[in-house]
Amino acid sequence: MLPLGTKAPEFILPDTVSGANLSLRNLPSAKATVIMFICNHCPYVLYVKEELVRLAKDYQPQGVAFVAISSNDVASYPQDGPDRMRVFAEENGFTFPYLFDETQEVAKAYDAACTPDFYVFDNDLLLRYRGRLDESRPREENPKPVTGRDLRNALDAILANQPVSEVQYPSMGCNIKWK
Repeated sequence: MLPLGTKAPEFILPDTVSGANLSLRNLPSAKATVIMFICNHCPYVLYVKEELVRLAKDYQPQGVAFVAISSNDVASYPQDGPDRMRVFAEENGFTFPYLFDETQEVAKAYDAACTPDFYVFDNDLLLRYRGRLDESRPREENPKPVTGRDLRNALDAILANQPVSEVQYPSMGCNIKWK
């Protein structure tokens, strides 16, 4: 996992919704930045997608920038290609960019391992949280509701200028589909 305190690796990637190339520096944030590695087909992402939209709607007005990135190999997983990413973002009401990492260099720079995988950076773009959304899973043996609790706790701490708990759990989901 990317060590806490790491400066956010810069990137320039195409936004599948607007068609513009966006960089980390283009994201409007004075307080925090959330980078989410997701994809269209992963059952873990599908299970939490409504909470991702709620999180953005709850925290963007407080000065938190959100961006989603898909790094999957689209030759093997065409459902994760840019055209379908745009449709997925529009159908689900994303209020944040959904970027395509064709070379997978950004996922590697962030040590992203699965979808979904979450990174929260403070106003200096230093990593304060990395890991899971919450303890929910898309399986009946774990009926805990999707709350976004772990990510919300990290954002609340940053917004209150408090330390983020160092007890952080890795994300669980589908492995990134490497080339």
